[in-house]
Amino acid sequence: MKRLVSACLAAAILVTFSGVEINAQKATDDAKLIEKAKKIHRKVITLDTHNDIDAKNFTDAVNYTQDLPTQVNIPKMRKGELDVSWLIVYTGQGDLNEAGYQKAYQNAIEKFDAIHRLTEKIAPSQIGLALTSSDVRRLNKEGKLAAMIGVENAYPLGTDLTRIKDFAARGARYMSLAHNGHSQLADSNTGERDNKWLHNGLSEIGKQAIAEMNKWGIIVDISHPSKQANIQAMQLSKAPVIASHSSARALCDHSRNLDDEQLALIKQNGGVVQTVAFRNYVSKEKSELRAKMTNEILKELAAKENFKLLEPADAAKLSESERDEYRTRVTAFRLKWRPTINERLKTSAPDVNVSDFVNHIDYLVKKIGVEHVGISSDFDGGGGVEGWDDAAETFNVTLELVRRGYTEKQIGMMWSGNLLRVLDEVQKVAKQMQKQS
Repeated sequence: MKRLVSACLAAAILVTFSGVEINAQKATDDAKLIEKAKKIHRKVITLDTHNDIDAKNFTDAVNYTQDLPTQVNIPKMRKGELDVSWLIVYTGQGDLNEAGYQKAYQNAIEKFDAIHRLTEKIAPSQIGLALTSSDVRRLNKEGKLAAMIGVENAYPLGTDLTRIKDFAARGARYMSLAHNGHSQLADSNTGERDNKWLHNGLSEIGKQAIAEMNKWGIIVDISHPSKQANIQAMQLSKAPVIASHSSARALCDHSRNLDDEQLALIKQNGGVVQTVAFRNYVSKEKSELRAKMTNEILKELAAKENFKLLEPADAAKLSESERDEYRTRVTAFRLKWRPTINERLKTSAPDVNVSDFVNHIDYLVKKIGVEHVGISSDFDGGGGVEGWDDAAETFNVTLELVRRGYTEKQIGMMWSGNLLRVLDEVQKVAKQMQKQS
C-alpha cells in the first residue's frame, strides 16, 4: 500500500513538474516571438491609410503634439511606432447644388490647411508632409513621423474638375468619389439599403474625374462608392486603385467591404486593399452584440451623471458645429467609462479584436496575394478593435502577423510597401499623361 501511495505521489510530482516545464517553455517561446516582432516592427515602415481629423485639434493651443483624447496624435504614434498617418480631408454628403458644393469645399480647404499647419508651423521638427514614397523614406531616416493626405468624398469638387489639380497641389494623394450617400460623381455603397441608385455607378462627370485623378497623381479610392461604381472606376483608371479602408465581405457581409469579384478586379488592376480594423466591418455578429450591450451600459451611466446621450437620428439633426461638439463630448464620456464597460462585457460580449482583424488579412492574402494587401484603422472615424484601438497599440498588429507566420518581408509589404508601390505607379502614369497633354 505504501509503495502504491509513493508511486502515485511520484507520478503527481512528475506531472506537476512537467506542467511547470511546459509553462516555462511557453513563456520562453512567447518572449522570443515578442522580441522577434519588436525587431520587425522597428525595422519596417508602418503606415495607416485612414485617420480622420477635426480641424479644432490643429491650433496653437490644442494640437497633435499633445496626447489628446484622439486615437491618433504624435505621442500615440511614437508610443506605438506608427511611422506614417494618412490624415483625412473628409466632408459629409450634402445637397447636390452649388450652395452644398461651396460649403463642402470650404470645409475641405479648412482641413487641408490644418494638416499643413501641423507639418509646417506647429511641429515641423516632429512630423513632415510626405508627397511621394521618397518623402516617406527620407522622413523615416530623419527620425520624423510622416503625414499624408487622403480625401474622403469628392463632393467638395462640385462640378469643377480643375479642383482635382488644386487638391493634388495641396497634397492630396488619394480620393474617393463618394461617401455615405450618392454624390454628383458616383453612387455610394449605401444604395444597397433601399436599392436606389442615382447613376448606376459613375456619372459622366465622375468618369471624367477618374481621368483627371490619373493625370494629377491622385490614387482612386474605392472604399465608399457602390460596387458598380468601383467596377467602372477600375475599368477606366490607367493606374492602380486602392480601397483605403475596407475588409473582406466574405468574412463580414457589409456593403463597405469588398466581395470576391471586386477583389479579383483589384488584383488584376494591380491595386491594394487596405484592410480596416473597424469593428462593424470585421465581425458583424460580435460588434452588433457588443454595441447593443455597450449602449445599454452607457445609458445607465449617463443617467447617473445626468449626461444626455442622443439617438443617432437626433444627432444627425444637429448643425455641423453642434455635431462636432457632441461627438467630442461623447468620445470623452466613452473613454472615461471604457475600462468599466470592458470589464462588465468581458465574458458576455467579447470585443472584436486584433485576431479577428488579422483573419481578414489572412483571407485577402490567400485570395489575391500578399502584394495586394495593406493595413488601415479608420481611427477617429469609428475605427479600432481590441488590441489596436489607438495608434499607441500599433505593435500588436505586427505581433499577431508574426504569430501567424508572416515574414519580415511580407509584413513590410503590408504595412507600407504595397501602398507606396501603388503611389509610385500612379505618379508615373501622371507624369506620362502630363507630358502628352
